[in-house]
Amino acid sequence: MLLDSFEPIHGVLLCEGEDIDPSLYNDELSNLSVEELEEIRRLHASDTAIDKEKDTIELRLAKLCLERNIPYLGICRGSQVLNVACGGTLIQDIGKEISKNLPENQRVVHMDYDNYDGHRHVIEVVEETPLHHWFKDSLEDEKMEISVNSYHHQGVKKLAQRFVPMAFAPDGLVEGFYDPDAYNPAEGKFIMGLQFHPERMRQEDSDEFDYPGCTFAYQEFVKAVVAYQKKLLSTTTIQKPLKLNQEMEKKRKIIVRSFSLARDLYEKGCTFQPSKTSDLDVGAEFLESNTALSLQQETRLMQMGATVRNASSYLQRLKMNEEKERLARKVMGKMSVEQLSDLKTFYNMMGQISSEVLERKLQDLMILDEEF
Repeated sequence: MLLDSFEPIHGVLLCEGEDIDPSLYNDELSNLSVEELEEIRRLHASDTAIDKEKDTIELRLAKLCLERNIPYLGICRGSQVLNVACGGTLIQDIGKEISKNLPENQRVVHMDYDNYDGHRHVIEVVEETPLHHWFKDSLEDEKMEISVNSYHHQGVKKLAQRFVPMAFAPDGLVEGFYDPDAYNPAEGKFIMGLQFHPERMRQEDSDEFDYPGCTFAYQEFVKAVVAYQKKLLSTTTIQKPLKLNQEMEKKRKIIVRSFSLARDLYEKGCTFQPSKTSDLDVGAEFLESNTALSLQQETRLMQMGATVRNASSYLQRLKMNEEKERLARKVMGKMSVEQLSDLKTFYNMMGQISSEVLERKLQDLMILDEEF
């Protein structure tokens, strides 16, 4: 329901947050000991406070984007959510699972609480990827290296099959990835994950970015969002309200009344005079002659009580009501005059209230139908 409330969605930028619940991506238990897990929780207390509701919502959101090809840019946690949504896995703690097994010169500090925004580490950019094109003017002497910020103790372990890496840290950690089959911003295609935050890569006490390429990720993402929106609008035909002449309008109102009577019959269990059967037949005949209704039309007709396709069903319901009436007469025949008087007073009052409420609802239906 929460995701539905955001429709229509033309693009998703997802970033930052706590660790993702390991049960969502790991089939096997981690090799970390109980003591190591406790130390991780102590060192990264704010990150290890798992929010399962958030995980559920964000994973569903990522999958929605993948199903519809909605432009998606995942930053930091957002990139991890994207990888998990596609079947990838995560390293639960880089320090415990990677760094301790590497030589000193290959270890990378991915989280520095004492220098949160100022901390940087080198990454190697993969050639002919979007990241390469964005930062190519800043790559010195063909080294294919830039320095990025880092605020995480987890990262990609197994990259989902659909993705291609765009950059690696010296310890081998994937720092960026994308889906080459879903990347063409001009056509509204953009599925990407970045472990670092280009928008926060700014020089100290300045709004100036470390590299001109820092803004390109967002510019290309927005380009894709706008293109996707235009593409969506071009495939959605908005029909102008149909203007009916006097004769057609009269027929339309007769059909609307037929559906309203049918709804009242099914919802309220009210009985009708035999002369009303012809009114019900009008709606049934309309449904039988219109077998190719749109989903919107069928939904609207269902709301108006058009739940059957022939008059015989209506008549069957009328016979059921006659049987109920016979039983009611039999029960009331055994009641005292006082009981019958109280019962009559009560139902007169209820009948009056029902008539008033029903009249209002029918008027509302007529107004809605005219708008429809």
